[in-house]
Amino acid sequence: MKQEATVFGRRKQPHTIIIARGDEIRHFTITPWAASFIGSAVAAVAIGYLLATSYLVLRDDLIGAATARQARMQQAYEDRISALRAQVDRITSRQLLDQQLVESKVTELLERQAQLSKRHGRIAPLLEKAGATGNEPPAAIPLPNIKPEIRAGLSSGNGAPVLALAFGGAGAQSASTPPGIAALEQETSADRADRLFATINKSLRTIESEQLERINSLTESAYQTADAISEALEAAGLPVDGEFGQSGVGGPLIALESPALFETKVKELDQTLERLDGVKERARRLPIANPAPGRSISSTFGVRNDPLLGTPALHSGMDFRAPEGSDARATAAGVVVKAGWNSGYGRMVEIDHGDGLSTRYAHLSRIKVRTGQTVAIGDVVGAVGSSGRSTGPHLHYEVRRNGEAVNPLRFLKLGKEVGRYL
Repeated sequence: MKQEATVFGRRKQPHTIIIARGDEIRHFTITPWAASFIGSAVAAVAIGYLLATSYLVLRDDLIGAATARQARMQQAYEDRISALRAQVDRITSRQLLDQQLVESKVTELLERQAQLSKRHGRIAPLLEKAGATGNEPPAAIPLPNIKPEIRAGLSSGNGAPVLALAFGGAGAQSASTPPGIAALEQETSADRADRLFATINKSLRTIESEQLERINSLTESAYQTADAISEALEAAGLPVDGEFGQSGVGGPLIALESPALFETKVKELDQTLERLDGVKERARRLPIANPAPGRSISSTFGVRNDPLLGTPALHSGMDFRAPEGSDARATAAGVVVKAGWNSGYGRMVEIDHGDGLSTRYAHLSRIKVRTGQTVAIGDVVGAVGSSGRSTGPHLHYEVRRNGEAVNPLRFLKLGKEVGRYL
């Protein structure tokens, strides 16, 4: 009995394949399992073929998409690189401009520093001159005793221009730094440089303004002193040289910002001090000192009763009550033209002070100078006595102009008025 095959629970008959070729006939018997296997293989091959075909078809699209994505990414990177390069170029250009600006400002500050140093050299002699005249103490004018050393360059980091400012000089501490610089520590380089330049410029302008103010003050003080001495001399009937009394004003307008302003002010101060020196020199040549300091006046200039005859007579000088042997002092600088006995004057010293003025010191007990000797104001010329036509120890003092006796009291009053200026 022929056995039947069962596939998946169902009975199947085997398949017979007959192949005829001419007279030759062949036949194959295929079992259900073999048919199933062959069908599965064919199906697998078909599916594989379809999958391979789909892969080959889709691969080009995937490769194209990947290539396009890569191209887009590359383009984005190139655009970013270009933007960064442009930014670097802008930063570099900005840094170069900042560097040039810093260098120009540094140059300007160095020029201002050199100018202040030059001004210091110009002012110092005038200060000494003003101090010598007693018009103003030398320390009154502010001078830049701390000189900044300014250095500029590129930092080793990002290439940004930086500014370094160091203050030198003896005893220079942080307190000597111009105000506001300490607050710049946390700012950027460029901002700090700008603020630093502004602060230093303001400090330099302040020094320059103070210098001009003090120069103006010195000039005004010198003018007032010279005018006061001149007016006192003229009031005493002692005219000063014409150029000392001139008070005309005028001249071209010079703006406050003009670089020549400082030179003009210094020149004006120098001329004023020269004028003051001339007026003082003129006053010092006048016999305005007291020949017997601290002694009282016993007889004045003018008509009086003669102490010996009791009749009215002209007294050509002033008498100072002083004990015998007291010092008789020169009332101004000059040259001794007489030193000896002179009739009723007794022992007498006469001093020529120039400009037609001379003084006489009479009734001396002793003479302490000789003819031709040069004496200074306050020098002792003799000792008080009672020689000649005298009733007792005293100093007879005369002032003569062009040989004619004038009232010495006028000169003594003048000495009290201008003595504080000399």
